[in-house]
Amino acid sequence: MRHIMTLKYLLFTLLVLPATLLAQPAPAPPQQEPIAIIGATLHIGNGQVMENSVILFEGGKIIAVDLMTRNSEWQKDRYRQIRAEGQHVYPGLIALNTTLGLNEIGAIPATHDMNEFGSDNSNARTIVAYDADSRVIPTVRTNGVLMAQIVPGSGRWPGLSSVVQLDAWNWEDAAYATDEGVFLQWPSPYARSGWWAEPGVSTRNKDYQKQIDEIDVFVREAAAYGQIAIVEEKNLRFEGLRPVFSGNRHLYIEAGDALAIQDAVLWAAQYQIKPIIVGARDSWMITEFLKEHQISVVLSETHRLPTHPEDDILLPFKTPSLLAEAGVSYALAVDGFWQQRNLAYQAGQAAGWMPKEEALKAITLSPARILGLDDRIGSLEEGKDATLFICPGDVLDMRSSEVTQAFIQGREIDLNNKQKELYRMYKEKYARD
Repeated sequence: MRHIMTLKYLLFTLLVLPATLLAQPAPAPPQQEPIAIIGATLHIGNGQVMENSVILFEGGKIIAVDLMTRNSEWQKDRYRQIRAEGQHVYPGLIALNTTLGLNEIGAIPATHDMNEFGSDNSNARTIVAYDADSRVIPTVRTNGVLMAQIVPGSGRWPGLSSVVQLDAWNWEDAAYATDEGVFLQWPSPYARSGWWAEPGVSTRNKDYQKQIDEIDVFVREAAAYGQIAIVEEKNLRFEGLRPVFSGNRHLYIEAGDALAIQDAVLWAAQYQIKPIIVGARDSWMITEFLKEHQISVVLSETHRLPTHPEDDILLPFKTPSLLAEAGVSYALAVDGFWQQRNLAYQAGQAAGWMPKEEALKAITLSPARILGLDDRIGSLEEGKDATLFICPGDVLDMRSSEVTQAFIQGREIDLNNKQKELYRMYKEKYARD
């Protein structure tokens, strides 16, 4: 059996090696000259659109956003001019709740770097495991995803999330906001059998309250530990929570059922913590509750079938509009890593029930606000980072979405990737036949 497994891995290596030898795009150097994108339609990211406009950026920062009028005053000779008449400029898309750079090949556990041993690892840092050389990263940049929140995987307290910019030599260069949040996997009140084609039945989780009590014991101990002024010997299990109690780190709670969301929010309130709910599948049921408690949600996977047999088949697609109409603060996310290439299309699907610019906001400015980074990214506004891209068509529509140029902090990044290389290679091959 050992010899058979060895042969399987050898065969896999021989099949994959030629693709991995394709050149990886090198990170771009710092912005060398001021740039002006002229004549494009600017999608600001806050719901506004400016047609026939100019956006200027220098030193990695946006210095002006203006309409192209006779009164526009800027020294054209100073700028490298990019003519973009008839095209669109968008803020870089932000991928929340992703294992991008932590997961390379889903079928090979050795390439999974988002999981830690044990259940209580509030101090485990995803940023040090981030692989800036991942072959997946250039493929999602091609569709406008330029920033990402990388998150831990398994366990009750899987660890700390960080925000990275997606053009870097190593994790130190990529780090944009390190250890900005700690994740908690809230237990499910129900145990479900079956699968999506045959859902089966739901039964009450008999250990639900016991599991909540275990979380509570852990947090009470962590809170007592956090009150120690000088720690002689650090307790690593509790270290990740220390900044949460002081309000300097987000608490993300992964919960899907309406009951679980409510229980998690009320539980956190005992410790004066306002959590961010991730997943939030049933959040549409409790919009008044979420609004009352001023809870933001990261809505995952709207491209799916409904959970309950009695639900409207289109409910997952409509959920963003239901949250928006109720005034709940939310952002859209896609679970996984390579799946981030579909982030724009998920927002595009939501645009069937809400204004398109509001759908765009759910993957630009809204995630930036949830992360506490909206003063730096998320919209095309003066003083913010020049993290943006140019698209001839509508980025939310897969029929016309084609990113032609992209900039991260003013640096023009290489939009080549392994898939494009393979396409060109085999296009040439079959052109010769």
